[in-house]
Amino acid sequence: MQALLTLEDGFSLVGKSCTGEFETGGEVIFNTCMTGYQEVLTDPSYYGQMVCMTWPLIGNYGINNEDMESDRVHLRALLVKECCKKPSSWRAVMSLPDFLQRHNTPGIEGLDTRALTRHLRMHGAMRGMISTKNLVPRFLQERARALPPMQGQNLVPFVAAREPYFWTNNGLRPASFSAAGAYAWQGSGVRLLVYDYGIKWNILRELVATGFEPLAVPPLFSVEQAKASGAQAVFLSNGPGDPAALTEETALTRELIAHFPVTGICLGHQLIGHALGGTTAKLRFGHHGCNHPVKDITTGRIELSSQNHGFHVVLDGMDDVEATHVNLNDHTLEGLRHKSLPVMGVQYHPEAAAGPHDGRYLFSRFYDVITQAASF
Repeated sequence: MQALLTLEDGFSLVGKSCTGEFETGGEVIFNTCMTGYQEVLTDPSYYGQMVCMTWPLIGNYGINNEDMESDRVHLRALLVKECCKKPSSWRAVMSLPDFLQRHNTPGIEGLDTRALTRHLRMHGAMRGMISTKNLVPRFLQERARALPPMQGQNLVPFVAAREPYFWTNNGLRPASFSAAGAYAWQGSGVRLLVYDYGIKWNILRELVATGFEPLAVPPLFSVEQAKASGAQAVFLSNGPGDPAALTEETALTRELIAHFPVTGICLGHQLIGHALGGTTAKLRFGHHGCNHPVKDITTGRIELSSQNHGFHVVLDGMDDVEATHVNLNDHTLEGLRHKSLPVMGVQYHPEAAAGPHDGRYLFSRFYDVITQAASF
C-alpha cells in the first residue's frame, strides 16, 4: 500500500505502509541509532514526533519483553528504509510491524531516509504529514502547516504518571500513603522522590542499582506532599515537549530546590535550568541518537552518549551555576551544577539500555551529590 510523506515546506517522499491504512502528522526528526528501536518506540520523550531511523534496516531482531521503556508506543509514526518482517533473534516475541499495529502506530518503509535526513539537517526539524489515504502533496503540506509547532507545547500530561507508584522487578506497583501523607519506605536505600514527566523505566532500574529507593509521583506533587512523604531527595525525569511551557513545573522545581537535594535528566535537567534562572532554546534538528560525543569538563573525560532532546539549556548570566558537560558537536550545554546547593542535572541519557554506557557513572555522581548534602 503506497504512502506519502510531506513536510511543511513541501518536501515529499513516497514509500509504502507496513502497518495498514493511516493518516497522521507531527514533528519529523531523525535518529542515528543502529540498534535500540524498541527503546525509541517506547520512550515517552518522543510523544508527538515522527521518527526517521537513519540506519537502513530496522526490525531485524524483532520485539521482546525486556527492552520496553514504558508500557506503550509514544511516537506518532516510524519512518524507515526497510522494515524487517521476519526477525531473527531468540528473544523476539513478535515482529516490528506486528508491534506497531498492536499499538496503532503507523509505519512507512521504502523511504529515502538519507534524503530525508539531509533535508532535516539543512532546514531543521519540521512538521509533516503521512498518509495512505490522500497522496496529494499539496493537501498534506497544508495539513502539516496547520499542526502546532513543538515550541510552546506542554506534552507532559499525555505521558506522565497520574498516581504515585514504586518500582519492582515485576513492574510498577501503586503506592499508598498514611492519612498524614507519609509513605512506608522499605529502607532499602536513599529515599528518593522521582517526578515522573514520562520516565524511561531503565532510569528507575539504574536508580535502584545505585542505592536509591525511588518513589515516583505525578508532575505537580506539591512540596508539602514531598516533605510529608519522608523523602530525602528529589529526582526529575525526562519527558516530551517544550520545557519553557512547563511554568507550573518550573515553579515547583524552584520550591523543591529550597528544601531538597535535586538532580535530573533531560527534561528534568531543563526544568532545573529554568528554576535556577536560565532559559532554553530550540535546537535546529535536535540530538537524537547514541553516538553523540560529550566532554565531562570536571574530569576532561570524553564519552559517547545516548541523547533525545530538541531543546537545550542556556546559562548566560548565571554566576552561581556552572557547566559540567558540553556537547562536542555543537558546544551546547549537556550538564550543570549549582556552585553551593546540592543541585545538578545532565541533558543526555546515562541509563541508555541499548548503549553506550559511558555515562553510567553519573548515577553515582547523583548519589554523591545527594548523600553529601548538609541534611544527611
